[in-house]
Amino acid sequence: MELFAGAGGLALGCQEAGFDPLVTLELDKWACDTVRQNQARGNELVANWHVEEGDVRDFNWSRITDEVDLVAAGPPCQPFSIGGRGKADDDERDMFPATAEAIAHLRPRAFIIENVRGLARPRFADYFQYIQARLSLPLLAAKPDELWGDHLRRLRAAGEDVSNQELAYRVIPAFANAADYGVPQQRQRVFLVGFRNDLDVTWEFPHVTHSRRALLHAQWTTGEYWQEHEVPKAKRPERPKVPIPAELRPDEVQARWRTIRDALAGLPEPTLTGTAGVLNHVLQPGARSYPGHTGSPVDWPAKTLKAGRHGVPGGENMLRETDGSIRYFTVRESARLQTFPDDYELHGPWGKAMRQLGNAVPVELARVVADSVHAALRAEGSEA
Repeated sequence: MELFAGAGGLALGCQEAGFDPLVTLELDKWACDTVRQNQARGNELVANWHVEEGDVRDFNWSRITDEVDLVAAGPPCQPFSIGGRGKADDDERDMFPATAEAIAHLRPRAFIIENVRGLARPRFADYFQYIQARLSLPLLAAKPDELWGDHLRRLRAAGEDVSNQELAYRVIPAFANAADYGVPQQRQRVFLVGFRNDLDVTWEFPHVTHSRRALLHAQWTTGEYWQEHEVPKAKRPERPKVPIPAELRPDEVQARWRTIRDALAGLPEPTLTGTAGVLNHVLQPGARSYPGHTGSPVDWPAKTLKAGRHGVPGGENMLRETDGSIRYFTVRESARLQTFPDDYELHGPWGKAMRQLGNAVPVELARVVADSVHAALRAEGSEA
């Protein structure tokens, strides 16, 4: 079951890891239409998805009679993001209680929940603990008009001996930078992964596969990065004023961070009329630079793509070439930075499509996490 599916990044990653989609829930019409449009085009990636457009809180969970292996969810991040209002539980978009209720009804073997790193900020420390406690004992719901602090105390007391609980989960929080897993974007995220207590599961968050040091080494020690992309010295950026590793130790991660140049390789330069045979690759005019919003350098992983409250803020979603020129990323380029496949079409005008991508989980990061959960369930003997 996929909750708050958005453009489908987390769902695609879970599917690539071997989970079969049951129902995909999403409130936003534009995001639902993205999936429907791909289905209408005959895209096999989403051929078996059953999309339900509506509020998760209104879904009739008794409709689901199948045994659910995994609930995957990316609740709205605005209540906890640095760029949002930061109102946490006082924000009507806080969907963690609804997520816990869904888990209580579905009783999945495992769940994967993704959100912004801001959820773990000191100002939200107690509420972050509350979310974990709420997910660990999903049947122990809040009483009418009970404050979350009081509910947390009840949850903690009940959690001292989970053997008395009908349903309990072991919840593991983890933090990840998407760039460390081969995504060409520096995107800091928090994951909450849970396994039902009756399962004998051994699991840890996947080890990093790509590194900043390896990229610096390939660029400024061996030069193989520039040779691979055939970038002459005159068109390379200035050498950064940071320590450059002369060599990589054998025990270090050898794969380098992927850059924007890596991600966009093979794409033609965008035009105002688009490019035949390339989906969503239309130049969006109007990019401008201002303090704090200077774009993402082409030879480094992109800054975190943003959805924005009104359209898209310019700085995070701009490309900056080595000569200092800037332009907006096209929707297709942004999809590549979020590791969506090239045959996956984003529905809607530029702002709507970019909003979907800014809210999405990078497909490759989702796949890595879901693959580890799938393997753990297989090892336990579950049919995942």
